[in-house]
Amino acid sequence: MTFFCDTHCHLTLDAYQEDLELVIEEARNHEVKKILVPGIDLESSRAAIKLADQYEFIYAAIGVHPHDAQTWKPYWCNELKDMASNPKVVAIGEIGLDFYRNFSPPAIQKHVFQVQLEIALEAELPVILHERNSADEMWPMILSVADQFSTIFQYAWGVLHSFSGTLAYAQEAIRHGLLVGISGPVTYTKAIEKQQMTMELPLDRILLETDGPYLPPHPYRGKKNLPQYIPIIAEKIAQLKQCPVEQVRDVTTSSANSLFFWRSEH
Repeated sequence: MTFFCDTHCHLTLDAYQEDLELVIEEARNHEVKKILVPGIDLESSRAAIKLADQYEFIYAAIGVHPHDAQTWKPYWCNELKDMASNPKVVAIGEIGLDFYRNFSPPAIQKHVFQVQLEIALEAELPVILHERNSADEMWPMILSVADQFSTIFQYAWGVLHSFSGTLAYAQEAIRHGLLVGISGPVTYTKAIEKQQMTMELPLDRILLETDGPYLPPHPYRGKKNLPQYIPIIAEKIAQLKQCPVEQVRDVTTSSANSLFFWRSEH
C-alpha cells in the first residue's frame, strides 16, 4: 500500500463548497487516495452518492444521523434501500445514538437506528456507528445484530467512528466484529486517555478518519478539518505505537479496503 484513507469526511457540507475541488486535490497530493463521505440525512446521502459518482476514489455511505432522527419518515426506508444498490455506496452511516445533544428524542433515535441496522443487513453493507453518551443503550442493540452481521462479513462489519469511549468498550466492540475510528483529537496534548487507549488497540483494528470539517488535529484546532491532515493522525499513532508511519498507513488502509470492499489503488 502506498496511500492513506480518510474513512469519514463530510465533504458535502457547506464548509467545503467554496473550495471542494482544491480540498480533494490537496488530499491526493498528501497521499490520501480514498475518501468515504457519509450521509447524515437523505439529502446529504444523495449528495454523497453524486460526489462519489464524480470521483473514482471517493465513496459514499448513506444514512440518517441520530440528530436528524426526529425528521424520519417511513418511506425513507425504501429510499435508503434504493440508494444502497448504487455500487459507490459502501456502507450505511452514519447511524447510531447521541444522548449528549439529544436533538432527537431517545426513543425515536433508537427506532431509526434499529431500522437502519436492518437495512444494512438486508443490503449486506457494513455500518458506520455514531455513539455519544449512549453506550448503555446502544451496546445491547449492537449485540442483538452482531451475530447476523458476522455471518455476512468475514473480517469486520462496522466501525465506531471517531471513537471517544473507554478502552474496555473498544476492546469489547472489537471482539464482536467492529473496528475503531481514530480522528484528530488523538493528537491533542491533553488527550492522555485517548492516546493510552490508542496505544493498547491492535493496529489492524483501527481506521483513520478526519470527521471533517470537525475535529482537526493539532496544530489546526479551530480551523476547518481537511482530508490532507490524515497523515498527521497517522504520525501520532505511529509515535504512540513506536512503529513506522508507513506501517500505520498500510495496515489501516488494508483494514479500510477489507471493511468497505472498495477497489485498492496503488
